[in-house]
Amino acid sequence: MKKVFIFICSIIILFPICVFANEEKNDNELAKNAKAAIIMEASTGKILYKKNINEKFAPASMTKMMSLLLVMELIDSGKIKLTDKVTVSNKASSMGGSQIFLEQYEKMSVSDLLKGVSIASANDAVTALAEYSYGSTDKFVKKMNEKAEKLGLKNTNFKNVHGLDDANHYSSAYDMAIIAKELVKHETILSFSSIYEDYLRKGTDKQVWLVNTNKLVKFYPGSDGLKTGYTKEAGYCLTATAKKDNMRLITVVMGEDSSKSRNSETIELLDYGFNNYEIDTVLKKNTKLNNIEISKGTKDKISTSLVSDATILNKKGEDKKISNYELILDNIKLPIKKGDVIGKLKFIVKGEKNRYIDVVSNENVDKANIFYLYLNNLKDLVSGNMRIFRAKN
Repeated sequence: MKKVFIFICSIIILFPICVFANEEKNDNELAKNAKAAIIMEASTGKILYKKNINEKFAPASMTKMMSLLLVMELIDSGKIKLTDKVTVSNKASSMGGSQIFLEQYEKMSVSDLLKGVSIASANDAVTALAEYSYGSTDKFVKKMNEKAEKLGLKNTNFKNVHGLDDANHYSSAYDMAIIAKELVKHETILSFSSIYEDYLRKGTDKQVWLVNTNKLVKFYPGSDGLKTGYTKEAGYCLTATAKKDNMRLITVVMGEDSSKSRNSETIELLDYGFNNYEIDTVLKKNTKLNNIEISKGTKDKISTSLVSDATILNKKGEDKKISNYELILDNIKLPIKKGDVIGKLKFIVKGEKNRYIDVVSNENVDKANIFYLYLNNLKDLVSGNMRIFRAKN
């Protein structure tokens, strides 16, 4: 027995038993290879991790997120439609880099062009969309920079619509995350960016097979976008988004040295966020609020609702935060169309800066003319007299 004991001890010393644990990474271990990185929770805008987030770098094709944002705003406002046919210009058809091989004078739907941009990062497709949206790429770039200024992006300047290296064309991890945060509000774009593979011109001799440049949409649970990027100056970049348990995270890595590194470090960032934080939804998007009284309109009251969730971000294992809210109305002007913003919900979370969520009308209200107001007042007068008469009886 003594010899057996000595033998076992010798084995343990010579070949120590390794216990592997799925340890969570600390903040300082995240995105080590990236020049800049960020984790942002989409509904609150809270930053869960940051590294050089305000430094200016070439964003490569992540630029296309701003291009997609402008196009989606036009679609949601009804100014262009997914079914619209775009005639391809010579400029669009001659674009180099990633492309879907558009030919001059070819007609392709806005929907298919969005697929080309979202899945294959096609420079020709985004150029065609830019020209169709605002007449020229120069005008479109001007709109991109105006939108950046409106969003408060202080470290971004666009010189083109696609992201190929250009002097004075730059952005930051924080600014890219803000653009992504705005883009995912247009949920239709996720129906394109989440596709792993598809075809354009299917069944023709010009068929193109699209494979998503963002491999996470296939291999990371909950991932449904958003945009990769690579140029010699920018290195490998990725703005990713994923949703789990009603919480959507946005991550950005810039200046990675390989596609493998940008994918693995993005996964680390997403895992860190989902493992350590959770969302508490206080009021859901489209929640109906109190009716609002309208003066001199064709309706006395209108119903209203929220355009996005009112949420609180909590760290797992800590006490949940307390919240309150109040409705703040704008100076309402008639007529009102369904979907018009008529006020804000002031969302108050203890210990945090107040957030404001748009409140919209659920119905149309026209401005009442004099005849309508006269009849309405007469109706009220008769109704009042009837009540007095019944009370006397």
